Amino acid sequence: MRYIFIDSSKELNRVGIVEDGRLVEFHFDKKGKEKLVGNIYRARVVNVLQGMEAAFVDIGESKNAYLYVKDALPKELLYTKKKYKISEVVKAGEEIIVQVVKEPDGNKGPKVTTHIEIPGRFIVFTPFSNRINISKKIVEAEKIQYLKDVGERIIKDDMGIIFRTASESVDETILKEEYDILYDIYKKIEKKKNFLPCPKLLYKEPTLAYQILRDGFNDCTDKIVVNSKEIYNELIEMEEYFPFHFSNKLQLDTDFSVDYDPLIQRDIKLALEKKVPLKSGGYIVIDETEALTVVDVNTGKFIGTYSLGDTILKTNLEAAEEIARQIRLRDIGGIIIIDFIDMKDPSHEGLVLNTLKDHLKKDRIKVNIIDITKLGLVELTRKKIRRSLYTDFYKTCPTCNGRGNILEIGD
Repeated sequence: MRYIFIDSSKELNRVGIVEDGRLVEFHFDKKGKEKLVGNIYRARVVNVLQGMEAAFVDIGESKNAYLYVKDALPKELLYTKKKYKISEVVKAGEEIIVQVVKEPDGNKGPKVTTHIEIPGRFIVFTPFSNRINISKKIVEAEKIQYLKDVGERIIKDDMGIIFRTASESVDETILKEEYDILYDIYKKIEKKKNFLPCPKLLYKEPTLAYQILRDGFNDCTDKIVVNSKEIYNELIEMEEYFPFHFSNKLQLDTDFSVDYDPLIQRDIKLALEKKVPLKSGGYIVIDETEALTVVDVNTGKFIGTYSLGDTILKTNLEAAEEIARQIRLRDIGGIIIIDFIDMKDPSHEGLVLNTLKDHLKKDRIKVNIIDITKLGLVELTRKKIRRSLYTDFYKTCPTCNGRGNILEIGD
């Protein structure tokens, strides 16, 4: 059983995905304080920081956004070998069009780029690039060639395309229709950019509910539960703008609430804890820091039945599945280090890594397993777009600044 829920109250919109009785994604927006990622602005360069090869730009939010030189290069310079300085690309006071690619976090403002991308269900429209790119999760040579051929036929005005994983078995007519819709959106943005005050929001990323349906809905989705009649009616009306049908799976249940669902509440609570128990009796410890996230695996109470090697393998396999789910649920980004229990058998090590890879494939966010270090630590990175679930729920204690320990002096 796989379902999407949309829980709307006076203050919050909470959206999530449940698979086989476990919460795997959970996102929320405070009304009036929606996320910025995906928004496109007409912005003004405030100052250029040559020592950091970056610029601060005013997009009209409380904090100035930051723009790195690689994200500021115009289309014609992007693929040249020459290295450019930020002062050669943008000037203080200049007006530019930017898109937010990373939410503000702590004292940092949002990260922006001039390389605009507009996502759809099956494709991402990339007017900044003329390339045809295909999701790395599509591996069959025939499907890759099919999408390349389709891309050559449907792109226009030298504006490129990224085929998302969901596009691999989709008819060309549907892909062209979505490309044309996204192309028209971009053309409207271009028309606006010269006739508005600066800074100014030019394009707002659709609502959280829309995003989850666009990116999370698939053939395995059994139902979409909505507790708001207003959102239910909006989704019915918006269905014509989606390149797929979902109204037959849309259910209005005004009694549904995340607060009263014990399974969802259990998984949210676990996602906010450092220690996550495993069914066998083992457990994992997840420690998020500003620089990276560390995950430690322990056998705990699990003593196994055959041998120490068998006990360690079973614990690590179970941990690999749970770690992949926790990374996705907690929306952890950046560098992640996993310390599995040491395995002496190389075949066991390969089995655990393959299990981790298989479960990470379910994640919509790009995850790269880098390597296993000489100390036996698994290194991976996950694209950081939003603040993690933990940082959205908690704020740093002003007394201890997040150290969380009590100073004990004397006896």
